[in-house]
Amino acid sequence: MYMDISKIVWNKNSYKEFITYLLSLKDTEYRDFHSKITDTKYEIIGIRVPLLRNIAKLIKKTNVEDFFKLVSNTYYEEVFLYGIVLANSSEEIIDRNLVDFINRIDNWAICDSFCSSLKIINKKQGKYWIYFNNLIDLDKEFQTRVSLIIMMNYYLNDQYIDRVLKIVTNIDSDKYYINMAISWLLSVAIINHEDKVFGIIKSKSLNKFVQNKTISKINDSFRVNKELKNRLKEYRMN
Repeated sequence: MYMDISKIVWNKNSYKEFITYLLSLKDTEYRDFHSKITDTKYEIIGIRVPLLRNIAKLIKKTNVEDFFKLVSNTYYEEVFLYGIVLANSSEEIIDRNLVDFINRIDNWAICDSFCSSLKIINKKQGKYWIYFNNLIDLDKEFQTRVSLIIMMNYYLNDQYIDRVLKIVTNIDSDKYYINMAISWLLSVAIINHEDKVFGIIKSKSLNKFVQNKTISKINDSFRVNKELKNRLKEYRMN
């Protein structure tokens, strides 16, 4: 099935046709694989990420806010596309739709893909630091994960590193995807801020899961030297 997405005028009928088009792209093998690693309330069609990103580029040529209004909470790929298109939109469009999109995130894959695509933060660090810092709410697992992954992608620099580390070391949560985000963030932060992150691990102030998962992620990193990896092993918690 062919569809000239870049020329779509969004309405209920054209959106229905668009969903039919997405369903025609189903890759059953990929769907089965992705379903095993992505816990989500959305139905997964099974469309590979490179193809979804190409579709997002075409949607970007249309009236994207009309598209956003039509996105339902049925298919994983709908929400994924919403995030990628939004992340590559103007600052004004991002600001108007950010809350609505974040409220739809219920899995790590949509969260992390959106965060890594939100390049506007590189130009507006101060503004979005305030926004995402205030977004942390430990009762909202994926809203908080969004903030942490944003910090990992855009704020592990000399200006913000101390603030980032203070925030993550003060988080005490039993939510898996929050703790995994903290561990991932610290494993990246240690690359350029070894003394600061090593000090945190040495202090054993993190909860057991985060402490051990951080050490494991650092051990898996190709960007951390073997000597440091060996030094960290003694700080695993039993």
